[in-house]
Amino acid sequence: MTVRQQIGDDVTAAPRRRRLEPDERREEILVCAMHLFGERPYAAVSTTELAARAGVARGLINHYFGTKRELYLEVVRRMVTIPRFAIEQLPEGPLETRIRAAVDWFLDGVARNSKTWLAATGAIGQDPEVEKILADADELAADRVLEAARLSAAAPELRAMVRSYGGMVKSAAREWLVRQDLTRNQVHLVLSTTLLSLIRDAAPGLREDGKPLP
Repeated sequence: MTVRQQIGDDVTAAPRRRRLEPDERREEILVCAMHLFGERPYAAVSTTELAARAGVARGLINHYFGTKRELYLEVVRRMVTIPRFAIEQLPEGPLETRIRAAVDWFLDGVARNSKTWLAATGAIGQDPEVEKILADADELAADRVLEAARLSAAAPELRAMVRSYGGMVKSAAREWLVRQDLTRNQVHLVLSTTLLSLIRDAAPGLREDGKPLP
């Protein structure tokens, strides 16, 4: 019996391919790409390495995503887009409870993929396609925040307020992850109390004509 037979698969061997449903396989490739693009710049990651890390044939990456570039853009989109389920799973209860839970969800996600999130959100001015994804994500984030607060997404003043808050969210996360001048708990406090104040105190006075927002 060889040493490998005694201890099982060598830890340096390529991962065994597992039979997965197409959606599961696609998600597995995407998760591996999220890790790799967080570890190194786009140009330093090859499709061959992506396939090896995911334990799939290189052709499967092309099958599910087309090119490395398209896979990278999908990683960016995943990093910055707030999915609907994040709002649907918020607890029932007062506004404060829902806001705290929403900020928790965001910070948990950023913490799990901090390097990739930082790389994606720091691409302003560097890549037009990434900028478009970030702009679309900001608009969707405004919808999600207003939905979580049970406010109308139709009022342009409210959307502008929430988009401005989104810029603060990114800056506060960088204070925590990069500068480390704020802890996670402190960032949570800043973001949750600011959003609550915006909704309760600022939103009612946004209309210059004094009429209530819809």
